[in-house]
This record gives sequence, structure tokens and C-alpha cells, in this order.
Amino acid sequence: MFPFRGAYSSPTAPRLGSGRPCPKRDARMPQDPRPRYNQPLGGNEMPRFGGPATMMRLPQQESASGLDACFVGIPMDIGTSNRPGTRLGPRQIRDESRMLRPYNMATGAAPFDHLQVADIGDVAINTFDLKKSCDIITASYAEILSHGAIPLTLGGDHTLSWPVLRAVAARHGPVALIHVDAHADTNAEMFGEEIAHGTPFRRAVEDGLLRCDKVFQIGLRGTGYAPEDFDWGRDRGFTVIPAEACWHKSLAPVMADIRAAIGDAPVYLSFDIDSLDPAFAPGTGTVEMGGLTTIQALEIVRGCKGLNLVGCDLVEVSPPYDPSGSTAMIAANLLYEMLCVLPGQP
Repeated sequence: MFPFRGAYSSPTAPRLGSGRPCPKRDARMPQDPRPRYNQPLGGNEMPRFGGPATMMRLPQQESASGLDACFVGIPMDIGTSNRPGTRLGPRQIRDESRMLRPYNMATGAAPFDHLQVADIGDVAINTFDLKKSCDIITASYAEILSHGAIPLTLGGDHTLSWPVLRAVAARHGPVALIHVDAHADTNAEMFGEEIAHGTPFRRAVEDGLLRCDKVFQIGLRGTGYAPEDFDWGRDRGFTVIPAEACWHKSLAPVMADIRAAIGDAPVYLSFDIDSLDPAFAPGTGTVEMGGLTTIQALEIVRGCKGLNLVGCDLVEVSPPYDPSGSTAMIAANLLYEMLCVLPGQP
């Protein structure tokens, strides 16, 4: 059995049906000097329902050594306050990613022609201790970043963004942030605990991880306990773009303004799937009506092209609440779109 058969392909191989005969191998022929990058296992090489259970059926490796970018899962839901299940998110996102193909027809991006990418598996959290898990995550991402790879995280509840940002800021200094979410996640505490999925960005501010004048929160909505739920960030320099300001609009102009404001600063993208309306993404723990559309989600991620992205996450996919897999399918597509806008591509 060869689970990765066809996972690597030559950029000079003739295409089927091209009408060109295959050239005979000749030792005198010049060799292609271009590096060969990992390729997703194609649907014509292995049926979509077979092959490796990795993100986009990419090769898997133990570390980020030699990679430009990597997919990594954090199967965690011990920071959730309502419906659990996000510990199962990374696995289902990978499963739904099997339908993705390497070329982005809309934008022309071909990330696997320019970046070395692999799936490096999951962070081995301590599922009985949230605080220890946060330290494990920070140490794991420090190791990933030491190789120069850009991590694309499959979540997992939103608590994980704080320990990831600790590692990112240790390498790059305080970063700009594009935070797409129904909730501000700037609570002081939840049930008396300072670490939970509703607190990561308050902890990040307190730890000096963010450039507050370059933090943008998109899609916030729903009910709250007091205006401070959304105003805490505004008072510290965040730009808050509530969902109501996005209704019936293209978000391409918004993203153009955000790119101009961020400039060349290192930036982290954190995308909570509950930013989308539950009509599109019901498989999450804390749904709110009146959310973004999948088209707007694509505009946000594609609008990050040209930014100095140093890390991204897609969080809060809870498979038990969407047996159809649509929520995880959307998450897989958005993670692929994140890969398509990373630096290092034409």
C-alpha cells in the first residue's frame, strides 16, 4: 500500500491529452533546476474518499523543518463555555479538505508551485488542563516558527489564539491582528477563569502581543451584557466593524482600507467560523444570527493578499452540530484561501 503515491509530481510532466509525446529520459538532457514542492494527492490518482487523512491529502511530516508553511491542528474544546465538540474540528476539516484542488481558479494563486507545504499533525494538548495546554501550544509554535514556517491552524476553540500569539510575538514582536468573529473575545474572565475561549484577545493585549492601533475586528454582533463587551477594544484603539455594517455590502473596500492601515507590519489572521451566519455554518458552539456570508468571508481572506501574514487560524468548528460537514467544508476552503495569500507567492 502506497498512501502517498502521486503526492509529488514534476512541474515539467506533460499533461494528459496534450498531444505531446513523453520525452525519453536521456542523461544528456538538462535537468529542471526548479525545486519540487509537495503537491496534494489528486483525485485522478486516488479517489477522493481514499488516500491519506491529511489536510488536502498533502504529505505529512513530524516537524516544520524545510517548510514555508504548514497545516497544524489543535484538537481542543476545554476552553468552551457553551456547546463543546471543537476537539473534533481538525479531523473533520481535514476530511472535508479532500475535495480541494491545488489551483485557485478565482485568484490565479498556485501556492503549491511556490511554497513547500505539509501537514505536521496535531499539538498534543493536555485535555484535562487548559493552562498546561496553553503552555504546550506556545512551546509547539515556538518550535514551528524557529524553522521559518508560517503556521495555518485548524482549531480547536478560540482559546488557542492567545498561546499561539505568545509564540508569534516572541519571534516577530507585537503584531497587527485581523479578527473575524461574532464575539469580541475580550472578556476579563469567564466563570472566574482568566483563560477561556472568550478571553484570548484581552490576555493578548495585557501581554503586549498586539499593536492595538492595527487590530481590526469584523463581524461582531448579537446580544451582550453591557456596551463594554465591544467597547473595551475600541477604547484601546481597536477598529470594530460590526456585522450590521457589513450587511448587503462587498467587503473588498473594507479590506483595502485595512491593508493600507496595517502596511508592512507583521499581521496575524484569526477567523472564528461563528462569524458566518448559522445558515452557512451551524456547526459551531455559540451561534449568532445576522452574520457574514461565505462570499464576504472569501473577500476578507483574499483581501489579505499583500500583507505580511505571519500566522493564521480557523477556529470553533464543532462537527457534532453539523452532521452534513458543510461547516468544516467551508473551514477547509478558507484555510486553503489563507495559504493562497501568504507571502512568497507571485
